[in-house]
Amino acid sequence: MKKMLFIYNPNAGTGILKPKLSDVLDIFIKGGYEVTVYPTQSIHDAAEKVQSYQEKLDLLVCSGGDGTLNETVGGMQRCGIDIPLGYIPAGSTNDFAASLGIPKDILSAADTAVNGVPFSCDVGMFNEEHFIYIAAFGLFTDVSYETKQSMKNILGHLAYVLEGTKRIFNIPSYKMKVTHDGETFEDEFIFGMVTNSRSVGGFKGIIGTDVVFDDGEFEVTLLRTPKNPLELNELLGAILMKQINPQRMYAFKSGKVCFECEEEIPWTLDGEFGGAHREVLIKDKKQALKIMVRQEKATGLSVSGKIAEK
Repeated sequence: MKKMLFIYNPNAGTGILKPKLSDVLDIFIKGGYEVTVYPTQSIHDAAEKVQSYQEKLDLLVCSGGDGTLNETVGGMQRCGIDIPLGYIPAGSTNDFAASLGIPKDILSAADTAVNGVPFSCDVGMFNEEHFIYIAAFGLFTDVSYETKQSMKNILGHLAYVLEGTKRIFNIPSYKMKVTHDGETFEDEFIFGMVTNSRSVGGFKGIIGTDVVFDDGEFEVTLLRTPKNPLELNELLGAILMKQINPQRMYAFKSGKVCFECEEEIPWTLDGEFGGAHREVLIKDKKQALKIMVRQEKATGLSVSGKIAEK
């Protein structure tokens, strides 16, 4: 039989995996896999398990929120493990799974993990760390890792909104130098994100509709610090209308971007704390991860599929 390592976070989301765990394992075994099961015990445990696992594997599957996925992929990338990864989303928001069309239903996602097709998507490098779909700084970016797990479990996405509203009247601003593709500019920002996703914080369409996941480029969105109520209204209006306002924000694609600041700025990577940094270099590792998706979704995720549509 083929070998699978199944890593899951028993505390993710509302615990929706636990009552279906037996059915999930049944799907894996019927798919032809001998399964080793590992429930994570603490933060960073998923990455450490991947890096310490000695047996040869045909498939790795993880289940949890975006943080569990981040850890698993980070462990794979550091070890150079080049096997497909299946993902069963069980967190509160699951942005990346939604972007890839991985089913929300636990059993359907398990079936996709073993019977789908591998899609080669990009992975981000953040200095020496990895991220899957978002590196961000500024307004609200600390909400996901500061919001208590119990609150996330009870309220789901509403927990992030409630936690975020506490700080709307105390917005920090960061003066930064940004360099990409031979261009450099300086400005003040309240928020910035480098993304490979069609959904951020559970909201779709903020970045745009032409996002693909294997083109070697990230979408970069930077919100300039508003100097008065009029500028703030213009910025909020652009966000609500999901439109780019070049006077209030920067938006561009790049495979490599550098951020420099005189003070240390806290960043979030896939919803988890990514440390505080004065200088950050973000690079796109093109098609570095093979993740299992539904066959009918694969074409729409790739740059070749978008070209064919046109």
